[in-house]
Amino acid sequence: MWQYSANMQRGILLFLCVLSTNTVSGCELLGRFDMPSLFKEGDIMIGGIFPIFNKEIISTSAFDKEPPKVQCEGFDWRVFRWTQAVIFTIEEINNDPALLPNISLGYRILNSCDSPTNALRAALTLASGAEEVDVTSHCPPAVTAVIAEAGSTQSIAVAGIFGTFHVPVVSHFSTCACLSDRTKYPTFFRTIPSDYYLAKALAALVKHFGWQWIGAIQSDNDFGRNGILAFKEKVEKFGVCVAFVASVLRTYTRDKFLEVVEIIKQSSVKVILAFAAEGDFYPLMQEIVNQNITGIQWISCVAWITAPRPSTPEIYTAFGGTLGFVMQKKAIPKLKQFLTSINPYTDPHAPFMRDFWENMVGCTPILPGNTGTEATLKRCTGNETFMNSDHDFFDVTELRGTHNVYKAVYAIAHALHQLIFCKPVGEKPVTLCLNLSEMHLQRVNFTNHFGAEVYFDENGDPPANYEIINWQLINGKVHHVTLGNLTFAANGDYKLSIEEEKIVWRTGKTVPTSVCSNVCPVGTRKAQIRGKPICCFDCVPCAADCTPCPKEYWSNERKDKCISRTIEFLKYQEPMGIAVTFVSLLGASVSLATMVVFVHNKETPVMKASNFELSSLLLFSLFLCFLCPLTFLGKPTVWSCMLRHTTFGVTFALCISCVLGKTIVVVTAFKATFPGNKVAGKFGHAQQRIIVCSCTLIQMVICALWLTSNPPHPHKLFTSSNNMIVLECNTGSEFAFYAVLGYIGILAIICLILAFMARKLPDNFNEAKLITFSLLIFCAVWITFIPAYISSPGKFTVAVEIFAILSSAFGLLSSIFAPKCYIIFLKPEKNTKKHIMGKTIN
Repeated sequence: MWQYSANMQRGILLFLCVLSTNTVSGCELLGRFDMPSLFKEGDIMIGGIFPIFNKEIISTSAFDKEPPKVQCEGFDWRVFRWTQAVIFTIEEINNDPALLPNISLGYRILNSCDSPTNALRAALTLASGAEEVDVTSHCPPAVTAVIAEAGSTQSIAVAGIFGTFHVPVVSHFSTCACLSDRTKYPTFFRTIPSDYYLAKALAALVKHFGWQWIGAIQSDNDFGRNGILAFKEKVEKFGVCVAFVASVLRTYTRDKFLEVVEIIKQSSVKVILAFAAEGDFYPLMQEIVNQNITGIQWISCVAWITAPRPSTPEIYTAFGGTLGFVMQKKAIPKLKQFLTSINPYTDPHAPFMRDFWENMVGCTPILPGNTGTEATLKRCTGNETFMNSDHDFFDVTELRGTHNVYKAVYAIAHALHQLIFCKPVGEKPVTLCLNLSEMHLQRVNFTNHFGAEVYFDENGDPPANYEIINWQLINGKVHHVTLGNLTFAANGDYKLSIEEEKIVWRTGKTVPTSVCSNVCPVGTRKAQIRGKPICCFDCVPCAADCTPCPKEYWSNERKDKCISRTIEFLKYQEPMGIAVTFVSLLGASVSLATMVVFVHNKETPVMKASNFELSSLLLFSLFLCFLCPLTFLGKPTVWSCMLRHTTFGVTFALCISCVLGKTIVVVTAFKATFPGNKVAGKFGHAQQRIIVCSCTLIQMVICALWLTSNPPHPHKLFTSSNNMIVLECNTGSEFAFYAVLGYIGILAIICLILAFMARKLPDNFNEAKLITFSLLIFCAVWITFIPAYISSPGKFTVAVEIFAILSSAFGLLSSIFAPKCYIIFLKPEKNTKKHIMGKTIN
């Protein structure tokens, strides 16, 4: 885009003024393009550029110094209706006392021949001033805003010209998303959504019907290329592959269209998107019909789905059932009356009128300067009218593009009203706040007055409703049948709703499927084809490189199906779980029974010599140790994993702390037998409680740090040798786990050393020997536990840990308390102070 400074803009304006102004009272034309236009002068002029003819013919001569002559043919009555909608709307606004009061709108409408080159000529013509006025009259005002163009490529050229002069350009049919770039086209607006939204809609449609293998045809211009690019970006996110992208253009030779036909015939696609303008795509449609190519589901963009030329019974044979998105239809009151009043004899010099009359009536009107001798049609009588015509030109009940033109004119009028009166329409009093002469001389920019409350959002794209339509043949004529609604919001969000039961597909045929390769049957796998898209593959029998099953599944014997793995953990219901539960409850019961016996006999010498308080606390800790294995059963959860390891660590720390206290009591009692030794008096009940609480508290701190840093958690162990998933509790921090075990081991070793030091106590007081023996069992169990724990597979790892807990608890219970219970129940005569303190005499 050209970038001009303010001085350069003033220079261009001055240059244009010199070209158009000879004296204060008149104009002199130094040169002109031969471009006839529909013209009416007003206080404010609105320009228009429309492709009234859809084919441009350039005649050149090698011996002629004159510039090439441009001729247009292929009259398009739909576009001509757009021009008449501009005239009708301007007259309606001029008759409205609330909108632009005491200000008249004029118009100047030119033909672009649907050509970017001719559209550029038309833009320069509008920028240079009017040519229809007499040289002795005053200079009419310059064009303030322009309604242009139908094609995106033409709009790019027009917006580039007028953007330099800050002249707003409002398009009714240009959908290229590139035109939304405010840095390149600051004054471009439109009354139709951009292709950004249409591409999202088309991608959603393809996804809805499950089409994965499609073809695409684009206009070889900005409109087609940008549209297909946006569509591919959206549709590839759904895993859809585009088999080919072919280009068409109305100026192409027939050979190029035949090449596209061959691409379609050789491809396996059953769904093709045609993102092309009507004029570009129509020659290809004719070739497809001529070669009788059927069985393809066509998808259309906005450009040609409702165009009149393709909507014929001949085209229907190949394109019947085409799906496409169109603009929301509206009706314009009183427009039909205006259209039926068109008459070439009212203004004999009006351009385009003869072509329109010949197209509508089928005869050549006899106008001044035209004898009709060169006409190929019969001459008109002058009495022809349109009052009873059933031509589609006069059908104003389902206006789409025409209604966009209608909105464009009103958008300009509302913006002008806001600029000139500084108030929106409807607010009173209405007084001028800007002089019209100042606006004409200064080229006042009123782009910012195109507010969202009129027709546009901040990006120049309006919120709009799209309809999904399907071609259906009714009474030999193609009709566009509405099937559902696609609602767009201003931010591009959309809601797709399609009622499949109402869709008529090629007079009753089912919706086609379009895939490059079918889904591979059971027992086979995908094999990618080199150089082909990912949607194209071969199905080969499964071999060693089969597609692996997900981790939670395992292949069956035939290797053609994934089945769920068996989940394994130590359950309460299985024999091992039942045995563990029984032994745990038995040990807990024996501990409680022993405690009852001790409480009942606490005044006996054996109980007094065994330190009743520490023995009771030791029995309680053993009771908890026996219940601890129950937390290892059942499905591992977050809470059970944290509970089983911390409970085990704390209960065994409490147990060994009690044994340590008893050992210290025995050692101090042994030391007290020496004369003058007062150690026993310093280690009373308070000191015993401090030893037990301190040693247990240290273990609790270790467990708390373990749970806060990296706690145990459930873990799935996937084994490659079988089809099972082992649910286990991962210890989390290995260091913390072994710190808990190591601390218990340290306490046990200290106890063992102290008990060994007291081994020479009197024979009848055998507490030290009992503690030593119990600790030897305890240490032997946990030393053998480590290698067994590491080597055990699956749920047997948990079983090994449970066995270590139960066996060490039973070792402590039986070694320390069984001899005392033996004396109480079976040898009561030895339960005396004399026997406890004396020596046995053999």
